[in-house]
Amino acid sequence: MRFGNSRDYLGLQSNLWGRTWRQAATSKAFDATGDRRNRHRLRRIAKCCPRNHECNCDLFHSHQAACLPVAVAVVIQTRMMQAHAGSPPRQELVRAIGRWSLVALVVNLIIGSGVFGLPSVVAGLLGRASVLAILVAGAAIAVVMACFAEVASQFTEPGGPYLYVRAAFGRLLGIQVGWLAWLVRIAACAANANLFVVYLGEFWVGARQPLARLLILSLLIGHLAAINYRGVQMGTHVSNTFTVAKLLPLGLVCVAGAFYLIGHGATPAVKLFPGGQAWLRALLLLVFAYGGFEAALMPMGEVKDPHRDAAFGLFAALVICTAIYVLIQWNVVGLLSDPGRSERPLADVARIVMGRGGAALVAVGALVSVYGNTGANILAIPRMTFAMAERGDFPSWFAAVHSRFRTPYFSILIFALLVWMLALFGSFAGNATLSAVARLSYYGLVCAALPVLRKKNPKAKGFRLPGGTIFAVVGTLLCFGLLVRTDLSHSLILAVTIALAFVNWAAVAARRAGKQS
Repeated sequence: MRFGNSRDYLGLQSNLWGRTWRQAATSKAFDATGDRRNRHRLRRIAKCCPRNHECNCDLFHSHQAACLPVAVAVVIQTRMMQAHAGSPPRQELVRAIGRWSLVALVVNLIIGSGVFGLPSVVAGLLGRASVLAILVAGAAIAVVMACFAEVASQFTEPGGPYLYVRAAFGRLLGIQVGWLAWLVRIAACAANANLFVVYLGEFWVGARQPLARLLILSLLIGHLAAINYRGVQMGTHVSNTFTVAKLLPLGLVCVAGAFYLIGHGATPAVKLFPGGQAWLRALLLLVFAYGGFEAALMPMGEVKDPHRDAAFGLFAALVICTAIYVLIQWNVVGLLSDPGRSERPLADVARIVMGRGGAALVAVGALVSVYGNTGANILAIPRMTFAMAERGDFPSWFAAVHSRFRTPYFSILIFALLVWMLALFGSFAGNATLSAVARLSYYGLVCAALPVLRKKNPKAKGFRLPGGTIFAVVGTLLCFGLLVRTDLSHSLILAVTIALAFVNWAAVAARRAGKQS
């Protein structure tokens, strides 16, 4: 079948389906065919004949046979999608997170409130050897991050560890990981919100009073929820801004401390002779100091180029965070005579090298860091419950997308509400155990997923880790080796979480069985 010109070809389509070449060439329905070669041809034809006039080139005639079936299929598919049960068009998330915004999000999620207190704990265990311990822990987490980088780069949908484990090992383990990750981040976010009130108390004594605390927590969490409700771009800009804002005071204290150390030398310190148990405990603490990066992989449905940016975002953030941690620890053990006894090691360092103004700067930095970390969590974590709901593993309300702002607004509001309630009505008993077991469990499972996904989809697009299987084995053994060292004596909340996840899985399985019958 041959048409004399492009008007005949376009006329056939226009009369039957009411579509133009340009609409078909750029439609999402056409993208769904996966035929990039024909899509390219169709777009070139649309460019050549933009107004459906006579075509004066040979491009149309040389490719009409190949393009006609695809074009007709596109129009039919699009019309069927629009007319399906009279349903409104499905709202989708917006890809607005660029490469460096992803780096900022990872840094924001890793560097939270712990950086202002952890250096003294690690210094109390290892002394000046704690600087080396940070590098060792960084190397250990780099193995796990490398596995995450390959696995994450294969997916363009939101979900993070839940999605990866589900794809590799099935729905049951995926739902377990989803529940654990969700509750861990709710607890961590609530703890951060409470720390914000504590740090604010340095400037306003009445901040810890019940009414003032209620007002502060409501404004903090409500404001961040509103920002992320109104669009991922706005949430990303806030994350970027507060990543820079938190790094500036930290960097300033590190640089000032470094010049002070070079000019005056290190302060004589208490000598420690740490044994194997002290090293193990310190490394366990430091591994968790690098934790939180996995949350940045949950909004992959809104990352512009997840295949390329996932690995870059993780590795760039790891370098930045390791450099910050090493410089901070070097200053703490070099400037404080007994850093293990310091309750606010960074503030003490800043007071030595910058006076009272330095201590106030660190307090402001702590507020900014906690604020930024809380905002990053409200941006990232709701995308996981959104992904679970999209796949039928969670109530469908969590998959609702706002028609104007294109955000998973219900997931955002529920996450913010739970964080507010947990922060307001008390501490989270067993949070440390839950966090340790949950993170090590899904870190190990994602490492183990790497060879499984390679076997399932050997030609998957994305980053390929050299020696990936070796990294996967080492990462899995490392995670589960640390897991057996974790104290499980106070893990009631962990048992409840696992039980809830199992009930969730059973309900999903029963519903699916009912539909099939």
